[in-house]
Amino acid sequence: MAILLKYGNTNTYLVRGAGGSLLIDTDYAGTLPGFYRAIKAAGVRLGDIGYVLATHYHPDHMGLIGELMQQGVKLLLLEHQRGQVHFSDAIFARDKHLRYTPIAEAQATVISCAESRAFLAGLGIAGELIATRSHSADGVALLLDGGECFVGDVEPPAFVAGYADNAALAQDWQLLRGGGAKVAHYAHRGDTEV
Repeated sequence: MAILLKYGNTNTYLVRGAGGSLLIDTDYAGTLPGFYRAIKAAGVRLGDIGYVLATHYHPDHMGLIGELMQQGVKLLLLEHQRGQVHFSDAIFARDKHLRYTPIAEAQATVISCAESRAFLAGLGIAGELIATRSHSADGVALLLDGGECFVGDVEPPAFVAGYADNAALAQDWQLLRGGGAKVAHYAHRGDTEV
């Protein structure tokens, strides 16, 4: 079961399994009070959130991860995301009012996409993580066995024909559709059928 938590400019999703839960993306640094209001309105306690996953490490997708880790939420990091975790640190450093908490990368649980199905099964979530690199080299999507996929900033499949250089986007959708994707949940737009 997925819950949309809307408290800023980025759609954040909580995917619950029988043995744990996974938060997909956070919003920008400084949005923690809004995050607390959103989880309270959804009937979710912070302790219900086991792991957090960034679909990529741009500032509007990972701004709260450091703070959430300090409160016991574990970071799930894909091997291909290593080296990008601190991409946004310099951006946040420019605005001292944000009180951004850098991510303690050494404390992350690091897995490969190939290991993701077994890891997610441990949370009671039937699905896998797929590297989606069309928007960002560190991109990842969660594809559930029921056909829901959480794609962050990957452009919709209808955009494939609209780009002159669309090989990476076409490959992302080939992987997702090949895995059974039916409905896409995006970070900055409404859901679409795929």
